[in-house]
Amino acid sequence: MNQITIQNTNSHNFSKPINCPFYQILVFDGSAKFEINLTQYVCSGSTILFLTPNQQFKWLDANKTELKLIQFHGDYYCIEYHKNMISCNGILFNNIYEKPFFNINKSYYDEIVNTIEKMDNEIQNETVSPFTDSIVKSYLQLILSISSKEKSKYLVNLKPNELPNKDLVYFQDLVEKHYKTERSMAFYASEFSLSTDAFSKKIKKQFSKSPSQLVNERVILEAKKLLHLTYKSIKEIAQELNFEDEFYFSRYFKKNVGISPSSYRKNVGISIVAK
Repeated sequence: MNQITIQNTNSHNFSKPINCPFYQILVFDGSAKFEINLTQYVCSGSTILFLTPNQQFKWLDANKTELKLIQFHGDYYCIEYHKNMISCNGILFNNIYEKPFFNINKSYYDEIVNTIEKMDNEIQNETVSPFTDSIVKSYLQLILSISSKEKSKYLVNLKPNELPNKDLVYFQDLVEKHYKTERSMAFYASEFSLSTDAFSKKIKKQFSKSPSQLVNERVILEAKKLLHLTYKSIKEIAQELNFEDEFYFSRYFKKNVGISPSSYRKNVGISIVAK
């Protein structure tokens, strides 16, 4: 597989779980129901969806929906390296608390579709040009810039009744502070003086994910970051994330991601910004 591909495809090709080592952007119009890492989502309208490497994705809706799909490797376009130019990391990708998709207005939707077609034409052009790679990356950067700007509006222009309450903000802060050392839901529930059942219902109502799933996703997100953005060994990463040993960490990672940490690192590579 090339480091970047453009496809005109449809939802039937995702009827079985897909676990891809590339970043993926799916653009489509219409109603849809799909599953990402076992969490189900429903949407409608002009939609753009962002998947990080090795997120398990499955389309659940029986209706056939036409899709435009961009797949690119982290070595081709490193979102961490370009974070000062385009802050898509944490907005479009790698945000466990937000939905990984959003509705986009018609004019921007048409612009993104048109830009994808230009990318495809440039890639498929039989005339070899030293400028092709730069042009395709510029188009990709344009799509990420538009998407980051539009997605950011959802995060800052919330209506008063959509604002997360202080308890939920506090939960996010707790997870960020303790995910490396505390993975028991009893710990987090006790911080709210709630039973684990009442606490789980409270969190799932807001995020459509259980608190244990959110904590696991935060651990896995950090593990992926350390595998991709550092030269640390599997053993060192296991120690940093407070696992008993590298073997337990490897089993935990494979259970959640579908492949071992070493396979993940081999697939996504080590970033040019790795330390």
